[in-house]
Amino acid sequence: MPNLTFYISENLLEHVQDLSALTKACQSLCVKQLGAMPEKIHIMYISVQSGCGQPVYAELVYRLLASRSPEVMTAFMRELDQLIQKAMHVTPRIRCFAYPPQQLYAYN
Repeated sequence: MPNLTFYISENLLEHVQDLSALTKACQSLCVKQLGAMPEKIHIMYISVQSGCGQPVYAELVYRLLASRSPEVMTAFMRELDQLIQKAMHVTPRIRCFAYPPQQLYAYN
């Protein structure tokens, strides 16, 4: 499942050279750190008109599993932060939201 959505200031997005490299790195991170199946990962980029705050807001929505402990999620966020800084040269705001399997309904 993990759904990783990037909300990127349209001013910054104009200058980002290679989202495909970031996508591949993030997909690999989800597999390595979260144990996600590659075909279940969704990564989206949304251009936004930023009002205030960081120019990149990354939001991860994921299924809560015992293997995704606080330590695992901390390591995931640390690595995601580094990937974003390398690709976009900005410090992002990162938030992760877990849903217990019995509270998650999905289609397709």
